Amino acid sequence: MSIGGTLAEARRQAGLTVAQVSQQTRIRESIINSIEKDDFSSCGGDFYARGHIRSIAAVVGADPVPLIREYDEENGPPGRLRAAEVFEPATPIKIREPRPFGLGKVMVVLLLAVIGFAVYHLVSSQSPHSSAASIVTHSPSASPKPSHSAAPAVARQPAHPEAVIKLTAVQDCWVSLTNSSGQQLYQGTVLAGSTMTWRERHKVSMVIGDPAGIVLTVNGKTETPNTVQVVTAVINPASKSPVVMTDASGGPVTVAGAPSPSST
Repeated sequence: MSIGGTLAEARRQAGLTVAQVSQQTRIRESIINSIEKDDFSSCGGDFYARGHIRSIAAVVGADPVPLIREYDEENGPPGRLRAAEVFEPATPIKIREPRPFGLGKVMVVLLLAVIGFAVYHLVSSQSPHSSAASIVTHSPSASPKPSHSAAPAVARQPAHPEAVIKLTAVQDCWVSLTNSSGQQLYQGTVLAGSTMTWRERHKVSMVIGDPAGIVLTVNGKTETPNTVQVVTAVINPASKSPVVMTDASGGPVTVAGAPSPSST
């Protein structure tokens, strides 16, 4: 049985309608209907398709592992970065060999040293006379009056805020981190039991493939998404609300343990 057929059969056996599954997963009904027909074109890409399969399977009581494996066999596994690509420099480093120190350079250095010593000796020999002249020419004067105003203290500029992002994987989870310019800072699978930490001073965007399998904190505050589908978290250290999360359809996602927007 195909992926869509397996999910549709599991939904019927669970006694759920497409609308009920959509309400629990926050995936549009049209997308669920397409997936049950093995049409993944409306998912927005392989990454989101895997997240939708995992979310629907969790609601209807199906095992997502063989379904994801079957999807990867048909569409190709998710890309991963090789360790060599992480540590290998993009441009080879050229090491210049030291050039021999020529005799001409040695002579120039010695000449500069002699000139410097002569200037120092001339200035030091004239300093007693100049100080004596200054003592004779200065007339007694009253004590200086206090200045009317002191120079204003220079206010220190506040340090640029920083976001300390820590992600701990309870189970294997695919994560992507990009900056506001679209440059990819990290992409890969965080293995269960591992913790990744980033320190960012500018706005970044983090895509979390399996939010139910991670614990996310920003500056020590828990920001774990309260959903089982793919989440995009925008983290801006300079904002009063530094973390804003949305699901694949653009809907808001609350933090685990926090009240949902509809209940307020």
